[in-house]
Amino acid sequence: MPSAESHPPLRVALLGCGVVGTQVARLLTQQADDLASRVGARLELVGIAVRDASAPRDPVVDRSLLTEDAEGLVRRADIVVEVMGGIEPARGLLLQAIEARAAVVTANKALLAEDGPTLYKAADDAGVDIYFEAAVAGAIPIVRPVRESLAGDHVRRVLGIVNGTTNYVLDQMTTTGADLADAVREAQDLGFAEADPTADVEGYDAAAKAAILASLAFHVRVSIDDVAREGIMAVTADDVAWAAHTGHVIKLLAIAELRDADRGTGRGAGVSVRVHPALLPTTHPLANVRGSFNAVFVEAESAGELMFYGRGAGGAPTASAVLGDVVSAARHRVLGGKGPQESTYADLAILPASAAVTRYQVRLDVDDRPGVLAQVAQALAAHGVSIEAVRQPSAPEAVAAEGMQTPAAGAAQLVITTHAAPESALAATVEAVAALDPVRTITSVLRVEGA
Repeated sequence: MPSAESHPPLRVALLGCGVVGTQVARLLTQQADDLASRVGARLELVGIAVRDASAPRDPVVDRSLLTEDAEGLVRRADIVVEVMGGIEPARGLLLQAIEARAAVVTANKALLAEDGPTLYKAADDAGVDIYFEAAVAGAIPIVRPVRESLAGDHVRRVLGIVNGTTNYVLDQMTTTGADLADAVREAQDLGFAEADPTADVEGYDAAAKAAILASLAFHVRVSIDDVAREGIMAVTADDVAWAAHTGHVIKLLAIAELRDADRGTGRGAGVSVRVHPALLPTTHPLANVRGSFNAVFVEAESAGELMFYGRGAGGAPTASAVLGDVVSAARHRVLGGKGPQESTYADLAILPASAAVTRYQVRLDVDDRPGVLAQVAQALAAHGVSIEAVRQPSAPEAVAAEGMQTPAAGAAQLVITTHAAPESALAATVEAVAALDPVRTITSVLRVEGA
């Protein structure tokens, strides 16, 4: 590699100076000598685009670099780093940067999930790099392994905890018995959740990341609109207590999997992508991912099972992933070459949510009389769904001692776990069971994954 002094400095433009942008600016400044040695050229931060250059900033940020002229900044850069978030003006600025033959590094999961192909094509046409490791799971290196390290393998399934806020909330509910509202407030107090936590607790953030991972893993374009999404707002403290009682924990999972053609039903091969809370056996590696940490579990034909674990959010961890991409793009500027392009060769359908195959755990209150379980079992069998296990608490006192709600007078609780079946059949079964005369209420329906 040439010495840093033998190559002109590479001009780096930074779009955004929030929590992540501030840390990117710090690393570029404080680690300038190390980065120059790794790249073979100095990385010169030539400007930081912000909405209001007069707003208070962390002292680590050189205020002389601040500008409100983002368009002018990208036109004079070799590498543009976008950490401002949102769709516009981020998309327009990145396209301008690519048109000016600048390499692009972005942490913008929402933009990539909504309109990544536009950026990928523009970068390919211009012959420049586009990197986005920080867009999924913060500091965890998952994009590059899926896109490059596993390029010679066949990924079958990706199962991940990719939102630190919801994992913290569910972990607090599990370990302290807190209800969801209290756990969300605590996450906000600690800075894990935004003042408006909708993107996290309703699953939008995880869905964007699931779309990106599915696109990379299965070589097909998946947008956020293709992802079946369900957040955690319906999860109760009773759900969490019952999960522990049955040997599970509840996690918000992003799941992308390859479904083979089903000879029995005639369903074709395709990709299923979904985000929802699910029960995980306590023996599964993802069950022990605690607090605001993230982890992604990959199942590949030859490599087998792989797990990537680490901090999924935060300024410094995310900035670490951004700088890794900057170094890769900068090395190509110095030595020549180009990073991987979008891979969309697979002729695979994006399957609807109803085609996903999963298991259900259904809790219901029923009349406490003989013959009820037989009626429930018959309703399941009529929809082609078989029962794996049935649990019924032996005594109300035992249920209350474990923090679970007891049924009303004259009622009994049933907890039914099904075998794997299509989502459509399972949903229809729940409707049929709810309509049975002895069934008073369906208390909870949760999917079971990872078994």
